[in-house]
Amino acid sequence: MRITLPNQVTLGRLVLAIVFFIVLAFFQAEQRTGTRWVLAVSFWLFLAAALADVLDGLLARMMNQVTSFGRVVDPVVDKVMVCGAFVYFSSQHFNAGGRNITDVAPWMVLVILLRELLVSALRAHSESEGRDFGANWAGKLKMLVQSATVCVILGQLAWYEPNLSWLRTGCVWLTVVVTALSTLPYARRAHSFLLSGEALGGPPPAARPDAGVAALLDPSRETAN
Repeated sequence: MRITLPNQVTLGRLVLAIVFFIVLAFFQAEQRTGTRWVLAVSFWLFLAAALADVLDGLLARMMNQVTSFGRVVDPVVDKVMVCGAFVYFSSQHFNAGGRNITDVAPWMVLVILLRELLVSALRAHSESEGRDFGANWAGKLKMLVQSATVCVILGQLAWYEPNLSWLRTGCVWLTVVVTALSTLPYARRAHSFLLSGEALGGPPPAARPDAGVAALLDPSRETAN
C-alpha cells in the first residue's frame, strides 16, 4: 500500500503531536527555572507541526492527491494538537503558587472543546447525507489564532519576557472569542437540516404525486438489477 506524500506529512504531524505531549508533560511550573527547556523544545515541536499542516494541504492540492484519509486524519491531528495543548495549559503542570501562569482557565478549554465537538458532529451528519461541509474562512482563521496563541504562550514562558505577559493574556482571550464566533457560520449552514420538521421528529416531506410518473417516463432513468 502506497501512502501519498501529503499523507506522509500528516502522519509525521501525528508523530510530532505525540512527542510534543510527552515532552510537555515534563514541565512543572513550581520548578520553572529547571524545566524551562521543556517549553522551548515544545515550542519548536508545535511550530513544526503547525507549518507542516500548511505544507500537507499545499502538497495535496498541487499534486492533486486529496484523499479520504487526509480529509479525515488531518483535521483530527489539528484538534489533537490544539485541544491537547490547551488542556495541558489549564492543568496542574502550569500552576504555581495557586495561580495558572498561562492565563488559560478550565472554562476556556471547555469552550474550545465544545466548539470542536459540535462542528465535528455537524460535519459528520452533513457529509453522511451527501452535503458538503468543508472548512470555511472562519474555521481557518480560528485554527490560525489558536495555533499562534499556543506558540505565544510557550515562547513567552520559555524565554520569560515579563513585559510580554500582556500579549499572552490578550492572545488567550482572542482565542476564546474567535473560537466561539467561528461556530456561527457552521450553525447557519446546518440550520436548514437540523431544524427541519423531519430532523425534529416530524414526518418526511411528501413526494409530489407526479414524481413517480415523471421518473417512469424519464428516458435517462436506469434500473438496478
